[in-house]
Amino acid sequence: MTSAGQTSRLRGTAGHRVYSVVVFLILASVDNVAAVLVPPLYSPIARDFGVREGAVGFVTAICFLVAAIAAVAWAYAGDRTQRKPVLMIGTLVWAAGTAGTALSGSFLGFFAAQVVAAVGIGAVASVGFSVVSDLIAPRRRGLVMSFWGLSQGVGTLLGTLLSGVLGAYDWRRPFWVLTVAGVVATVAYLFTYDVRRGQSEPELAAIFAAGKEYPHRIGLAEVPRILVRRTNLWLVMQGFTAQFVFGSLVWLPRLFQAKAEAEGYAESTAIVIGALFATLFQFGAVLSIVGGLIGDRLQRRTLRGRALVATVGILGGIPFYVVLFFLPLRVDVVAGGGTSDIVAAVLRSVVSEPTVGISFLVAFLALALTSANAPNWYALLVDVNPPEHRGTVFSTGNLVNGAGRALGNGLVGLVFRALQVSFPPPLNYALGLAAFQLFFLPTGLMYWLASRSSPGDIESVRTTLRARADAGAVAAQPADMGQPADMGQPADMGRPADTAQGGGRPTP
Repeated sequence: MTSAGQTSRLRGTAGHRVYSVVVFLILASVDNVAAVLVPPLYSPIARDFGVREGAVGFVTAICFLVAAIAAVAWAYAGDRTQRKPVLMIGTLVWAAGTAGTALSGSFLGFFAAQVVAAVGIGAVASVGFSVVSDLIAPRRRGLVMSFWGLSQGVGTLLGTLLSGVLGAYDWRRPFWVLTVAGVVATVAYLFTYDVRRGQSEPELAAIFAAGKEYPHRIGLAEVPRILVRRTNLWLVMQGFTAQFVFGSLVWLPRLFQAKAEAEGYAESTAIVIGALFATLFQFGAVLSIVGGLIGDRLQRRTLRGRALVATVGILGGIPFYVVLFFLPLRVDVVAGGGTSDIVAAVLRSVVSEPTVGISFLVAFLALALTSANAPNWYALLVDVNPPEHRGTVFSTGNLVNGAGRALGNGLVGLVFRALQVSFPPPLNYALGLAAFQLFFLPTGLMYWLASRSSPGDIESVRTTLRARADAGAVAAQPADMGQPADMGQPADMGRPADTAQGGGRPTP
């Protein structure tokens, strides 16, 4: 058999689909590495360019916002066109920005390169989410989306570790490593399965079994209607207050660095210690898998299940975070030791120093609880939206998240400086981070409200998809691909769309 024939036989197989999911999970991880590479290096970058740390933090805040805005445009393009080329272009853009960051010779050049990288980063999460949602059956969405969320948490962990360990003595080195990863990621995209839109929906199975396509694509007229759907409104808006907290948490390495400096360690050593502890304390995020599984199980019993799991997780993590910020952090590093000695000392302290061991346990529980939020948020967005809306809805949520994260990241820096007048480091960092935990309270409330509205919205989407399948949706001609399907207002989703002009039958 020719290699072309073998490739054709492998295309779309279970193995090919698994490979595709794995690639997207890895790329979501790398995407988050790029997003968090700068914060652990605030002090050396600021010193190199002769600016304040707050100025570098401002760049991070702006880039969060730029990535979120760019994601809306990328997602809309992905919801209307072929998604693989969009993802490849986006990956190359952020790789170029990362390389530019490593080459920057001035603060302005650094700022511009980071903005370019942020534009590309916006493509990976939004368009990748749309693709992955079409690879997963509804009953396993929470589980697979937990891996999607976990991969982003791993990316945050790796980014923190990479910047702290490789960047402690040369802050540009981690950016070169990430540039190479971006190029490799682009090549990996070439071999992923080009999944058809809506392919995972049971209600549309008959369409694909008949060799037809799901033709519906989003149009500009439908974008405002998305947020009229009540569950979308709560799922999007909860991210604004939640990201105030998550945006502030990018300063965790700086908190631990300040604690190490208070113990008498030099800045370069303290940066490594801070990055290692911040990385170590994020291992609780692995339990997002458990949160996804619980969400799947509870969702099969009640359509409120996923939102309720997220509510409990967000509110339950607050006290553990607050305790973590104020616990002392002691580690015994041999004077003049290298990076390997610091790593060994930090790992040893988890079992030899009671306060570090307690900090690890508290951080594990805090992350385990709040990480239940991510997989259930992703899965619920898929459940309450038709296939042609998912990328755009996700990116809209990402935009609101980005605004909240940018404000949280920028505002917490101002809070730290204001508190420093009366409370020297690390106490100013601990007090500021603890205060920002209050923003989780409205987040939990909005998840509870989403649990009340989601059953009706889920049933409405299912009814609409069944109606389209029953009406015998056919593959759209190229000239028709840009025509939006009339989804109607959320209350009308259970009815077929308006009668086509001159056709005399409902448009599916």
